[in-house]
Amino acid sequence: MSGMLDYDEALARLLAGAVPVTATEVVATYAAAGRVLAEGLRSAIDVPPLDNTSMDGYALRCADVSTAGARLAVAQRIPAGSVGHRLAPGTAARIFTGAPVPAGADAVVMQELCAVEGDSIVVNHVPHEGEWIRRRGEDIAAGAEVLAAGTRLDAAHVGVAASVGAARLSVFRRLRVALFSTGDELAMPGEPLKPGGIYNSNRYTLRALLEGLGCEVADLGIVPDTREATRAALREAAAGNDLILTSGGVSVGEEDHVKPAVEAEGSLDLWKIAIKPGKPLAFGSVRRPGGEGQAAFIGLPGNPVSSFVTFLMLVRPFILKCQGASELRPRARGMQADFDFKGDPRREFLRARINETGGLDLFANQSSGVLTSCTWADGLIDNPPRHAIRSGDMVRFLPFSELL
Repeated sequence: MSGMLDYDEALARLLAGAVPVTATEVVATYAAAGRVLAEGLRSAIDVPPLDNTSMDGYALRCADVSTAGARLAVAQRIPAGSVGHRLAPGTAARIFTGAPVPAGADAVVMQELCAVEGDSIVVNHVPHEGEWIRRRGEDIAAGAEVLAAGTRLDAAHVGVAASVGAARLSVFRRLRVALFSTGDELAMPGEPLKPGGIYNSNRYTLRALLEGLGCEVADLGIVPDTREATRAALREAAAGNDLILTSGGVSVGEEDHVKPAVEAEGSLDLWKIAIKPGKPLAFGSVRRPGGEGQAAFIGLPGNPVSSFVTFLMLVRPFILKCQGASELRPRARGMQADFDFKGDPRREFLRARINETGGLDLFANQSSGVLTSCTWADGLIDNPPRHAIRSGDMVRFLPFSELL
């Protein structure tokens, strides 16, 4: 569209201006979820460290059970955490899940396929070599890189780190983000609404999104709608933070003070982006007091859905790059639309939910002011400009599990 940036160009500009943090710290693996790994992690051990059984049962030699009904003496008992002795021919070892398989044994028969008769068992199954045995190093080999630098750590990642004995991990320091809202019409939940007032949902939404990304958030609250107050808030925000994030006030009306305030304290580009919801977004920087560099600035639109969607699609990848993450973009799924939609000249991010048949339903009201569409939905449909959707079409779906 004339005079507007398309989404991909806007994102490229944002990412080009993202400055990754370089400072690192060592944290306990217990506390590393949500952080970005600064150094790749290699395993010093094989996982599992020994051949072990994945079933409760009996370790034996396949050569001793050529036909079902073979009888073997139970010569030893091996619980998890113990190591048995070499298995003698014609014997079996009672063994429990996770226990090392004794030398000489080449299979495990699950207990349900064996009958206990005194100190012996009758094996009612002909095993094959390796049955129910997890081999040494089959998950992780000693020396292998198990986690790459730039990995944003989740529960599975910290579990893998623990499995190779890593008690501490080197991670990038947390990104420091200052957050404030502008607008004399805003009130905080718990306060009475004055005539013409609205509750400040963006403050809660954006703070939760930032904390979900592992940021340290300095919440400066609601700033009065004056240029002087906005400039003072920007100076305070720039002093100890990497990024300043605001919602509202980025247009060019007489009561929109963010643009001139940022220009006075630093520099600013005001973009109109050809997306819906969204459109206005401000990107620039604010000088830190004393000439100690500058903080990045992003100003989001004030409508709650616009603020939410532009954060997910533009601010989130910017933050991830600043944090040192290697994966910046969400993974989309091709899914079937179970609705008709006529499309729009702008690229749209439609709130949709997965239905019982595995298709997608569309929230009826796609207005940028209807925040309940975001709690109803399971994700966003990334719909190209002027693209009509017909029931049965495949669409590009971005699940919130990839975005939140």
